[in-house]
Amino acid sequence: MFQGLQEKLSNALKKFRNKGKLTAADVKEGMREVKLALLEADVNFKVVKEFVKNVTDRAIGSEVLESLLPAQQIVKIVNEELINLLGGETPKININPKPPTVIMMVGLQGAGKTTHAGKIAAMYKSKGKSPLLVACDIYRPAAVDQLKIVGENAGVPVFSMGTKKNPVEIARAGVEYAVKNSHDMVFIDTAGRLHIDEELMGELVKIKDAVKPDEILLVVDAMTGQDAVNVAQTFNEKLDITGVVMTKMDGDTRGGAALSVKYVTGKPIKFIGTGEKLDAVELFHPDRMASRILGMGDVLSLIEKAETAYDEKKAAELEKKLREASFTLEDFLDQMRQIRKMGNLEHLLSLIPGASALKDVSVDEKQLAKIEAIILSMTQKERDDPDIITGSRRKRIAAGSGCKVEDVNRLLKQFEQMRKMMKQFSGAGKKGGMFRGFGKMKVPF
Repeated sequence: MFQGLQEKLSNALKKFRNKGKLTAADVKEGMREVKLALLEADVNFKVVKEFVKNVTDRAIGSEVLESLLPAQQIVKIVNEELINLLGGETPKININPKPPTVIMMVGLQGAGKTTHAGKIAAMYKSKGKSPLLVACDIYRPAAVDQLKIVGENAGVPVFSMGTKKNPVEIARAGVEYAVKNSHDMVFIDTAGRLHIDEELMGELVKIKDAVKPDEILLVVDAMTGQDAVNVAQTFNEKLDITGVVMTKMDGDTRGGAALSVKYVTGKPIKFIGTGEKLDAVELFHPDRMASRILGMGDVLSLIEKAETAYDEKKAAELEKKLREASFTLEDFLDQMRQIRKMGNLEHLLSLIPGASALKDVSVDEKQLAKIEAIILSMTQKERDDPDIITGSRRKRIAAGSGCKVEDVNRLLKQFEQMRKMMKQFSGAGKKGGMFRGFGKMKVPF
C-alpha cells in the first residue's frame, strides 16, 4: 500500500534534511519533487495543485524558515496536510437510535460489494451488534449464493427472496424482517454493472427511497486509480453517498484514489479492505494513513490487531513459561499461530515505524509454513524436549514434513538460541525486571 508514493515522498523530503536553514527557493524546489511524486501516484491534478500550494504557503512562513530544524517542520506540515486531504477526523457510521441501522452497499461489479458487506457486518457483529445481510443483486449469476457463503463464513444471517422478486421489494422486506427479528443493522447488497448506466442508477434510487438508508457506502477498487474517483463522483451526484469503502488497498496500488476521493466528492473514506480474509477490513483513520504514507508506521492499528487476535489466557501462560524458562517448541508453534491470526505479515510489517526504509526485510509465509510442518512432524515428547532429537529422529521428521534434514537442524539450532535467551530473561527477572537487558539481545528468528 502506497509503497511507490512512500519512496518518492521520502526522497523528495530528504532534500530538506541536508540544509541547516531553508530559503523560499529551497522550499519551492523541494515541493516540485513532492508534486511529481503525487502525480506519478495517480493523484487527481486539482488535488495535487491545492495540496502543494497549502504546504508551500505554510512552509515559507516563519514557523519553518526561522526554525532550528526546518526539515522536521516541513514533514510535520506535509503530515498535517495529508491528514486534511484524507478527511481530517476519523469518520463514523451513522448508527440509528431507533434500530435497525440500514446500510446500502453500492458500486460497480467486481469492486467487492458482496464480500465487504460481509466483512463489515462481521466487524460489527464482533462489537456486539446483530447484523443481517439482504441479497438484492438478482442479476449477476450466483450473486445470492455468494452472499449466502459470505454470510455463513461471517456468522451473519442472509435474507433472500431468490431472483424473481424486484430488488426494491426485497430491500423493503429485508428491513421489515430485521425489525421483526431484532436485527439492529441491515446491510443491503445491491446489484452492480461493469459500467455506470441509467438503469442501474434508477434502481438504486428506488431502493434508497424505499428503505431510507442511514448510510450509502460506495465500494470502489483502489487499483483503478482515477477511474475510482470518477465512479465516486458519479455515484455521489446520483445518490448522495455518505461514505466510501476503498478495497484492494493491499494490492500494487499507487494510492491516487485514496488521496483524491474525499477532495473530489466531499465524502469520507470510512473503511478500507486490506486483503481477502474475512477480517481484512479496517476503519479508515486519516491520521494513521498519513503516517503510513510518510513511512512512519501505524502502531495503533498494529496494537488493535494484536488485541483482537491474542488470547489473554495463553498470554498469561506464556509469561509464566518465560519466567520459568520452560518455553517449548509447542509454545513456539502456538505463538507463531497467534501472530499469523493477526493477518497478512507483510501488511503487519508495514505498520511498524521505519520498516518501510528496510529494503531487504520481508516475511516469507512459505518459510513459516515449513517451520509449522516440521514441528507438527515431531512427537509430543520431541516438542517438549528437543534435546532427545537424534540424527535418526531428524531424518524421520524431515521426511514427515517434506523438508530437508538441514531445515530441521536450522530450526533446532535457532530454537536452542531462543531458549538460552529465555534463560537470560528468567535470570533478569529474579533481579527485579523480567525483560531487563532486552535491548542487548538479538532475536534469532
